[in-house]
Amino acid sequence: MPEADEKPQNNIRDAALFLLSVGQDRAAEVLRLMTPKQVQEISNAMNSLGAVTPGMVNDVLSQFINTMSSMTALGLDAGDYIRNAMVAALGVEKASSILDRSLLDDTEGLVQLKWMDPRMVADLIRNEHPQIITIILSLLDYDLAAKTLSYMNTRMQADVIMRLATLQNVQPTALKELDQIMLRTLDGASTKSSDLGGVDSAANILNMMETAVETSIIEKITELDSGLSQKLQDKMFLFDDLAAMDDRSMQTLLREVNSDQLLLALRAAGDEIKEMVLRNLSRRAAEMLREDMENAPPARLADVEGAQKDILAIARRMSDNGEIMLGGSGDMV
Repeated sequence: MPEADEKPQNNIRDAALFLLSVGQDRAAEVLRLMTPKQVQEISNAMNSLGAVTPGMVNDVLSQFINTMSSMTALGLDAGDYIRNAMVAALGVEKASSILDRSLLDDTEGLVQLKWMDPRMVADLIRNEHPQIITIILSLLDYDLAAKTLSYMNTRMQADVIMRLATLQNVQPTALKELDQIMLRTLDGASTKSSDLGGVDSAANILNMMETAVETSIIEKITELDSGLSQKLQDKMFLFDDLAAMDDRSMQTLLREVNSDQLLLALRAAGDEIKEMVLRNLSRRAAEMLREDMENAPPARLADVEGAQKDILAIARRMSDNGEIMLGGSGDMV
């Protein structure tokens, strides 16, 4: 009997994940079409999900894509239908990224890389051509790509970031070359080019790296191409930029951040973000945080910067999942 009940529960969990990923307004439109019992089941599943990772969201979206692809009885072009539905739910940029990556996510070689230690990934690819390294890193999650890149020398780091920032798509011939490198397991038969890389991807990877390494790479890129360096810096999201969030998003973010981590991150933060945080805490919590900030012992700058990057990673993950909005304009980032 437990096995019979497991599949429906998994379906409810997947539905909860999917609705979390498309944002509150679109989720509300879907929930309005459900019965009260279904809404209650979905709500309970949402509350019991705990921490939602980008990998979990990508998995459920990929499953959605695969399911829709098999529904040929709709009498529609499945590819166009799926893309249009995803664009309507997630926006052009995010939908395109997920759809393009879904062409590659089922490949054995890429899956193996995603589960490998970053140092091992770096050792595996460090002797390849920088363009091949760039393509491989563009297929990885930003945090894994950042850690992998940190194990390479500064010149290679700058070269790869520059190539990644100017990468627009990967043609089938390039994927076939990648297929040979990644244990001959990637499917290079697709005739569609995939949009990967770009300044946004390069900036996101830099954001995930340690501050000292990030600074070193930016300095090297500035020497080689000052214009590209400025574009990257313009796209990079800093801790103080969280002050541009709306109050509701900040409150949602603060519920996911450890109080000790927040205290450490605010040590080197600007007054605007400090006031933004304090304004969105309860009166008692704000008073305690003010007192802790006044009495906290000195902290290493590297630890403070690390705490800020950890919070930024949480914010970026929540933004990708549609839980919060980064930036004051209301646009999803």
